[in-house]
Amino acid sequence: MDKEILEHGLTFNRRRFLSTMSLGLGSVALGSLMIPNLLNGGDQDGANFVPGIPHFAPKAKRVIYLFQNGAPSQMETFDYKPKLREMVGQELPPSVRGMQRLTGMTANQASFPLAGSFTNFKQYGQSGAWISDLLPYTSKIVDDLCIVRSMYTEAINHDPALTFLQTGSQQGNRPSMGAWLSYGLGNENKNLPDFAVLLSRGIGNGQGVYSKLWTNGFLDSIHQGVQFSKGEDPVLYLRDPEGMNREERRDMLDNLASLNDLSYKEFGDPEITAKIKQYEMAYRMQTAVPEVMDVSKEPDDVVKLYGPDCLVPGTYAANCLLARKLSENGVRFVQLYHQGWDQHGNLPFEITSQAKDVDQASAALVTDLKQRGLLDETLVIWGGEFGRTSYSQGKLTADNYGRDHHPRCFSIWMAGGGIKPGTVYGETDELGYNISRNPVHVHDFHATVLHLLGLNHEQLTFKHLGRRYRLTDVAGRVVRDIIS
Repeated sequence: MDKEILEHGLTFNRRRFLSTMSLGLGSVALGSLMIPNLLNGGDQDGANFVPGIPHFAPKAKRVIYLFQNGAPSQMETFDYKPKLREMVGQELPPSVRGMQRLTGMTANQASFPLAGSFTNFKQYGQSGAWISDLLPYTSKIVDDLCIVRSMYTEAINHDPALTFLQTGSQQGNRPSMGAWLSYGLGNENKNLPDFAVLLSRGIGNGQGVYSKLWTNGFLDSIHQGVQFSKGEDPVLYLRDPEGMNREERRDMLDNLASLNDLSYKEFGDPEITAKIKQYEMAYRMQTAVPEVMDVSKEPDDVVKLYGPDCLVPGTYAANCLLARKLSENGVRFVQLYHQGWDQHGNLPFEITSQAKDVDQASAALVTDLKQRGLLDETLVIWGGEFGRTSYSQGKLTADNYGRDHHPRCFSIWMAGGGIKPGTVYGETDELGYNISRNPVHVHDFHATVLHLLGLNHEQLTFKHLGRRYRLTDVAGRVVRDIIS
């Protein structure tokens, strides 16, 4: 294969690949091992894209995304603002707010009193990063983290902001991040899906999550996220129907595949072959899923690391442990959603509970992966859909306040998978209202994640309704300063 192809990730089609390999039988065999679908015929995109091969050498193989649904306040977690405490109760200066829009929940407030954080911050690690007292476990792994304090987005309400961060668009029916990675990189373990979804909930206001967030959109349905539940059946409809044994199930699937193959030859609909793949995946998952979902054999030191809740199905801690198990078994993208971060009021009480829910298990996941030698190849992401206002929503008292939605700046952290550890990137102004240095747009974030997985965000495209779409739409830049 051309050295330039390997080093620079140039796109190539099957004809170029085979001619470069001299068309020898040995070369064809090697090609089929490297690219299992190379000889299957037809490319969906028409842009010489070969699914299953990265554009260049990846730094990460997999992603675990710890999504904090509802938007954690950056002022109570990772963005220390002592000036807010000095100015508590004073009006947000018009020069700071400018012409920025507000939500309907605070647009008609008579005043916008600044609210300093009720919690204290300290500096930790060699990086000297400021971490809230609400996150004592996270503070212990700070030198493994890259904290980005200058994220920003375009949407100001939950549904479009959540959809935008997950799919690159504020509207529905676009492939999610996990679906794009499944399409771009293919399967690592044929007995498990490429893309798994786990849900949990805290005590606060629970902004909903819905299947459009892990949809395949216009990609083949084989790329859709598979939701795992806490019930007796982690994945619905995997069990054989009553009265049917495993051998009969195999015969049924073989006959169904033959009928579907006839339909495909007649109609040429690629969704028919996608359904065949889904049936086969479900059959293989019948054995693989129960084994992966069983945490009863985890040693005591692992249980202690994640906390006792990791043995309670459906909790955030249990899902973090399952995320490690799924990831180490080759699941390409594991998406956790933890609901309850929407603190418009009663913030001191609710965010304390939310932080306690996620702090130990999030840090444990990073530590666990590191101890197993998996952190270098696994990108872990923690964060929500936007930030929170530096002024109080509603009445500000000495021990209570709330914060409204704020898309102009928020904080996330990333670890492993080629991210530069012990880094704090970006700054906001002294009131935490605007970005003052190194802004990172959602499209930049997506471009960077894809880059870490060996994918050029401008080349990872799919043709739909006459247009080539991508996760980053027509924007995005790789934030190279946070890459090791």
